[in-house]
This record gives sequence, C-alpha cells and structure tokens, in this order.
Amino acid sequence: METIVLIMVVYMASMIGIGVYSRSKIKNATDYHLAGRRLGVLMMAGTLAATEIGGGSSVGVASKAYGSWGLSAGWYVVCAGIGILLVSFIAPMLRRSMATTVPEIIGRRYGKAPQLLSAILGAFALFALAAVQITATATIVSVLTGFPAVPAIIITGLGVVFYTWLGGMWSVTLTDFVQFFFIVFGFAAAVPFALSAAGGWESVVARLPEGQLGFTKIGWPTIIGLIILYFMTFSTGQEAVQRYYSARNQKVAVLGSVLCGVLMTAYAFIPAVLGLVAKAQFPNIKENDALATVATQLLPPLMAGILLSAVMSATLSSASGDLLGAGTIWVKDLRPHFIGPLSEDKELASSRISVAVVGIAATLLAVFSQQIIPLLVFAFTMRSAGPFSAFIFGLIWDKTSRLAALWSIIAGTVVGIGWQLANGLDFAGTKIPPVVPGGLQFLGWKVDPIIPGALASLAVFLVIHYIDKSRGHLVGDSYEVEYVETVK
Repeated sequence: METIVLIMVVYMASMIGIGVYSRSKIKNATDYHLAGRRLGVLMMAGTLAATEIGGGSSVGVASKAYGSWGLSAGWYVVCAGIGILLVSFIAPMLRRSMATTVPEIIGRRYGKAPQLLSAILGAFALFALAAVQITATATIVSVLTGFPAVPAIIITGLGVVFYTWLGGMWSVTLTDFVQFFFIVFGFAAAVPFALSAAGGWESVVARLPEGQLGFTKIGWPTIIGLIILYFMTFSTGQEAVQRYYSARNQKVAVLGSVLCGVLMTAYAFIPAVLGLVAKAQFPNIKENDALATVATQLLPPLMAGILLSAVMSATLSSASGDLLGAGTIWVKDLRPHFIGPLSEDKELASSRISVAVVGIAATLLAVFSQQIIPLLVFAFTMRSAGPFSAFIFGLIWDKTSRLAALWSIIAGTVVGIGWQLANGLDFAGTKIPPVVPGGLQFLGWKVDPIIPGALASLAVFLVIHYIDKSRGHLVGDSYEVEYVETVK
C-alpha cells in the first residue's frame, strides 16, 4: 500500500509542477482560455481524449460492468468515440468562428437573451460535471487511504482546483497530454495482471452472473441514444468545444478530433473487463469501489499505483476541463451581462478567481451527491437538449431566426429536464422517485431525456424559423450586420 500511495503522490506532485510551469506561459486571457490557439494535432487529440475519458468512462464504466450492464458497459465509451468522430464534421466551422465560448456564438447570431440562457445552462452543467469527476477520484483516494468519503472529496477537489487555477488551458493541455498516456498504458497493462490474479479469463467467466457477458445487454435503444447524446453534448459542451477553438487551424481541429475518436473507441472495453473481474472476485462490494478494489487486492503494488494514477488522470483531466470551461463562460458571457465587461489584464485575474470559486462549489456538490453516471447524464441533458439546434444551425446556416433560438432553447430544456424528473433522479443527495412507473418511453423505447428534449427543440426551432423566413425576418451574425451598417 505504501508503494501505491507513493506513486500517486509523485503523480499528483508532477501535475501541480506542470501547473506551475504553465503559469509562466500565460501572458493574457487568450493564453489562459485557449492556449494562444496554438495546439497541434497530437496535443489537441490528447487533451480532448483525456478530457472526455473521465470518471464516467473509467470508474463509472467499471461500476456499471460490475452492476447491471456487464461487458456492454464498454459501449458507454464506444458511443463517446463515435460522437467525437461526428463532431469532426463541424470542427472546421468551430475553429473558423474564432470564438471563445459556445454561448458567444449563440449571442452573435441570436442576441443577448439566448446567449444568457445557454450560458447559464452550460455553466451549471459544467459545475455538475466537475463534481462527478471529483467524486470518481475521491473513491480511489478513499479506498487507498481509508479516509471517509468527505475528506477524500475535499482533498481531491482542492488539488484539481489548484493546478487548473495556476495555468488555465496551457496547464490543462499539458497535464492532459501526460494523463492520456497514463490512462491508456495504465488500464491496458492492468488487464493481464488482474486476469492472472483472478485465475484467468475462464475462471472469471465461470463466476459471473448469467448474461453478464452480453455484448449488447445495454440494448440498442440505449446505444443509439448514447451516440446522439454524445454528439450533441460534445458539439455544444464548452469543455470539448474549447479544445477545437484552441487548435492551430481548421485542419488540426479535424485531424485531432478524428484521432481522439479512434483512441477513445480503442480504449472502451478495458474498464469494463476490470469491472467484470471485480464482480467475479468480490461480489459483495459497492459498485463504485470495483476498480479501486481490483487495483489494491489483485495487482502488484507498482502496477496498482500506475492503474490508480491512470484513474486519477482520467478524472482529474476531465474535472480541470470542466472548471476551466465554467470559468470561461462566467468571464466571457455571464459577468459582462450582470456586472460589466473587463479589461484584458483584469479578465485574466477574474478568470482565475472564477475557476477557484466554481471548483470549491463543485467540491461541495460532490460531498452531497456521490453519484457518477446518473449525474453525468443529467448534466449532459441540461446543457445540450435546448441549445443544440440554435448552436448547430447558427454554425451551418448563413441566416436564421432569432426568435426561433430563444423558444427552442426554452422548449428543449423544459422537455429534457421534465423527462428526466419524470423518470426519477438522484441529485445532491435528494432522491426524486419516478412520476411514471417504469419511466417514460419514446416510440416504445426507454430513452435518455436528451433525445425528446432535442426533438422538441428542433421542432420549435424549425417551425419558427420558417415562419420568420416567410416574413423576411432572418438575420446573420451580429458582427456581419454591424459591418454592413458601417459600410452603408
């Protein structure tokens, strides 16, 4: 155990050291938010993959494989990889926009009200997502040290806040690049050791409950729903889109995105196999403890330390991206509306303060709600169901309806969150029972709330858009309108 703890302490110290180094590269707010828009293909793919391979894709997948999903839990990450590949088609438009945030693009096209609404939804979602990653890391710290959950969450939260606060996107990118190799090597190398300690694959299979190896046990409706969910949330999520904005050019944005999707798909089923090993060897532990228990009970100390450092890499890289994304939205979209704009030098200071505040608040949420995948899906729904249509059509169409954006965001958000609440929710320690026994269904399928929410948003957007088109009320981006007025 001492070897494991030592490896993880050295790892965390290295991440903080990178944060300290990154601080020297920060000259202005653009450096802090977007790494000076200088990321190459490998750096972009690494930071994007490390950000999206988080607590849900490691601890969460292992826990679901231990529980009801079995081997098919790996689809949770395969679908994420497919989602990133789909985002590659709009990557050139994202990079070409020269924006800093998702709400900024919505604001350019549709005005202040849709921008403000999408910013609030995005910031709250990132806040919840950061809490998820802190929770996932804390489960590892708790198992290793014997600390109760609350002290483990607080220690984890303060650590990720500190190195994100130091170096912004440079810190996040450099740590993500290192963390990605920890994730891939640590998980891949752990599988043969774990299987050997458990008596081999045949021995593991013999002790698993019936059906646990079903490759599509999760169900095709869920798989299709996850692909849609991931495409929507990655194309509108600040922590992902911010990486596309940071690419050196449009070609880098596309290639980095494709490479990321391939790497995520290749990694997908590794945590699921470790969850199955845990189920065979330790059938009576908590689901969330599956990965940490395999590491501490079945692996040699050196390998256990590497695997658990990989888990911390996955979760902390995602948490840092979420904190930076929420801080960027506050400084760029919310603060100017509620308080007023900032000068360049004050914007950098305010960005650091906002990262710290969001990080502390996310740590407190993690204390009260120790959920991983349920909270993850709720956050994805909250930020994407409503704004998706307005954001995508604002990118691909030259002119759209401002009124369509506002009402589609409202409609999609209300339907998405309402659908989630109707199916029950465990949020911040409060369990909301399902309103409809067995849960709401769509066309006979039980689907994630983001799908009916997005369909409602799409329908409202298109109806109002074509009504406004018939009236000649469509508009382009605000800066284009202002330029035309100046020329005239």
